Amino acid sequence: MRLSTDQVMAMLRRPADNDTLGGRIWRARDAMGLSAKDLADRLGVRTDTISAWERDRSEPRTNRLFMLAGMLGVTPAWLIAGLGEAPKDDLSNTLTGQLRDQLAQVKKLHEQTGKAICALEMELNRVLQDIQ
Repeated sequence: MRLSTDQVMAMLRRPADNDTLGGRIWRARDAMGLSAKDLADRLGVRTDTISAWERDRSEPRTNRLFMLAGMLGVTPAWLIAGLGEAPKDDLSNTLTGQLRDQLAQVKKLHEQTGKAICALEMELNRVLQDIQ
């Protein structure tokens, strides 16, 4: 991915993410919804290696760092120095999904209630006709 000079300057003007490399790896993995084991399997490393990176006990080699950035949907510059766009927190998507699920459930209940009202109304009319 090539960046223009304007794009690089805009990235440099943004406040840097002050987290550590390990913290940024963890945040990006979490935003992708991956477990450490899933990421380790995809990268071809051990889960302990991912754990060591995330705890800043070791750092990935350059080739792994670039693979890691690609798999986590972030730029290598963000992983290394916190420059650029951080991964989106999935909390808003999760909340939106939960609200949509609740709305669908309420709509279904509303439809069932409407059918129950119609059935009750028909039964009442039948009983009233039998009485007369």
